[in-house]
Amino acid sequence: MGKKHLRSGRFVRQSGNHQAFIPADLPPNPPLEFREDTLCLLNDAGLALGRLDGLTVNLPNPNMFLSMYVRKEALLSSQIEGTQASLDDILAYEAEKLERGDRHDTVEVINYIRAMNYGLERLEKLPICLRLIREIHETLLQGVLGQGKNPGDFRTSQNWIGSPGSTINTASFVPPPPHEMQNSLNSLERFIHKGKNLPSLIRCALIHAQFETIHPFLDGNGRIGRLLITLILYQEQVLHQPLLYLSYYFKANRQGYYDRLNAIRHDGAWEEWIDFFLKGVAEVADQATQTARRILKLRSEHEQIVQNARPRGARNALLLLDALYETPYMTPTMVCERLQVSQPTANGLLSVFRKHDLVREITGQRWRQVFGYEPYLALLREGTEPPQEDVDRAQSE
Repeated sequence: MGKKHLRSGRFVRQSGNHQAFIPADLPPNPPLEFREDTLCLLNDAGLALGRLDGLTVNLPNPNMFLSMYVRKEALLSSQIEGTQASLDDILAYEAEKLERGDRHDTVEVINYIRAMNYGLERLEKLPICLRLIREIHETLLQGVLGQGKNPGDFRTSQNWIGSPGSTINTASFVPPPPHEMQNSLNSLERFIHKGKNLPSLIRCALIHAQFETIHPFLDGNGRIGRLLITLILYQEQVLHQPLLYLSYYFKANRQGYYDRLNAIRHDGAWEEWIDFFLKGVAEVADQATQTARRILKLRSEHEQIVQNARPRGARNALLLLDALYETPYMTPTMVCERLQVSQPTANGLLSVFRKHDLVREITGQRWRQVFGYEPYLALLREGTEPPQEDVDRAQSE
């Protein structure tokens, strides 16, 4: 085995005649080579993040954007693992638990949203550590198909990654066995706390790849690993609002993502992975900035429409418009509760919005109607189509 292999770890034959990968500690040794191309990518990513952060700092209601970005990230991250839910399924489910599509897939995404929000809240009191990662994992798998795979506990048996039906001997990758896994996790936690002599984005790239290589849970490793990226950048105040989500980039470049992770393990190719990661940061940050600008433009146009359409009731109309940015699916009852208005007032507001093509009734029923804020939903749906192809899934003994 050459030096490049030793740089990232080593494959060790186990008693079952399969080879498991034991990762080397971070940071890589020999140290990373910061080539000119990498430095340019790091600069581009930093500038893109700065533009995104500057825009979100000046938003009149950052939480309005944050809540929807969290939902979109949750959906995309779950789709990478094969979840077939759509954005409309998620939003309809949240609107008084309407059921559309596969309920199990929908609840998986809802759990990701809960896990993300839980992690962000816990960061106020607890820095990123193994304990926090376990707590987030427990939230992620609560009440879904993976709940039988030890939510909140690191695995005590061997797992592997491969196509459905693969065995440990035909797997595309076998992470470290449990006793080696715990040593690797402890080392990763030390690096998270002490490896701050490297730029935050570089550290983020290293931590994500190392976590995916360790694969410490029986289920949910990919989602937790992607969630960690957001939590690290938020904790280190790279962004004032956690609005950078890389799942869109990983989904669009799925094979490249897997190839580069495997190149780390087989060839010690950390630099190539970091370049790939930094390109993703710049691309996704630019997309998020463009989307936020489009949303601001949409909001301004629709504010003018509702003010002209309902001049004497503009206050409630504007409040409903704001509410639709956080909850794009609404029932009349939800409007009553959100705006503290009567049922006739809620119905009247929705009628005005419907007349001006701002909302669309989605059930086709006269009772228990649900209205979707269609122009906003159309913008959010971009890039969220469920995947069609099979993906490698984690397996366990």
